[in-house]
Amino acid sequence: MRKYDLITPEGTKDFLFEECLVRRETEHKLHAIFRSKGYSELTTPGLEFFDVFQSESGHYPQERLYKMTDSKGRLLVLRPESTMPIARVVATRLRDASLPLRLYYNQSVYRFEPALKGRSDEITQTGIELLGSASYMADVEMITTAIEVLSACSDGSFSLELGDAGVFKELMRELNATPEERENIRYLIETKNYPALNDVLDTMGDSRAAAALKKLPALFGGEEVFEKASQLYSNQRIDEILMDLRKLYEDLSEVIGAGRLTVDLGMVNNADYYTGVIIKGYLEGYGEEVLSGGRYNKLLSDFGYDIPATGFAVNVDAVSNILRKNKDVAVQPADAVIYAAPGYEMKAVTVSQELRAKGQIVEYAFFDSIDLVREYAKDRRIGRVVIVDEEITEVE
Repeated sequence: MRKYDLITPEGTKDFLFEECLVRRETEHKLHAIFRSKGYSELTTPGLEFFDVFQSESGHYPQERLYKMTDSKGRLLVLRPESTMPIARVVATRLRDASLPLRLYYNQSVYRFEPALKGRSDEITQTGIELLGSASYMADVEMITTAIEVLSACSDGSFSLELGDAGVFKELMRELNATPEERENIRYLIETKNYPALNDVLDTMGDSRAAAALKKLPALFGGEEVFEKASQLYSNQRIDEILMDLRKLYEDLSEVIGAGRLTVDLGMVNNADYYTGVIIKGYLEGYGEEVLSGGRYNKLLSDFGYDIPATGFAVNVDAVSNILRKNKDVAVQPADAVIYAAPGYEMKAVTVSQELRAKGQIVEYAFFDSIDLVREYAKDRRIGRVVIVDEEITEVE
């Protein structure tokens, strides 16, 4: 007995006409931005070996992966994100390409999301990866491109958060926590769960690193965050991170405009491969980030190719939903519908080809009477009915 033949799996949905139209428009708009900056498109398989997502720098929680086996019994997963497969491609097929490499992608990712969170398990993402440069200008290119993307997808109501994964990593190094403790602390900081975070850190001794980690989620705001952070914890590495991040903040403030840029030193992304600057972008009307990314200088070394990289991904589905709410979107009706009298079907084909060659959208009518064709045209908001018999007659 079939039980699930009329519904989609949890975390997925069907996309209908206007939804598809807006999504394609969004993709084309963003791809034009990427191509204008010299980025080339690639696509990775929807199926990858489980091992791709279990590297030292980029261990992906297996409970969030859709898993299966191939004909040889090897463990496969549906691609949960795009950066790690692209790292695999660059380290193998593009290893001899000249650097830097500028790549963009547009593909679906699949991962189990927490129940009752309203998130999709299948998401369409587009994004860019800039590989082979650790320069300040590479970070500038990446983040200003992110700003351009957010601006193109909004009426100006967007914001960007700026952080650095190095702060959390340095404090955790000082704390000397186990991998399990590290992941738990990371999660509690990400969710800004202050009580639970304090409870966990209280069990790890009374150290300056532990005290700083308790305050890390609250280090959010404008330029004053840098002074607060320097007073909370200081060593050579963190001082360097804060100095570089402050310069980036000041430079970006001139580009993005007042009130749109904030600093969040408690930003600790799920992807543990980030090593430096990280960003999250927001659009008005959506409660979570629609864009995220950052610098990951160690990930490719796990695939045998030690080069730095940075990038970001855009949640196309989220952006499209926002755009649909903010403007009227409708599928364009046909310009004309052609009715072919019996025996004149192929003549109708020729007439339709001529009209389509002029850029018009043309449908064939599948009715036996002109009255039914006219009713159909009226219902579909088609302005012209073309009757093809011995002559060609147009009826408005």
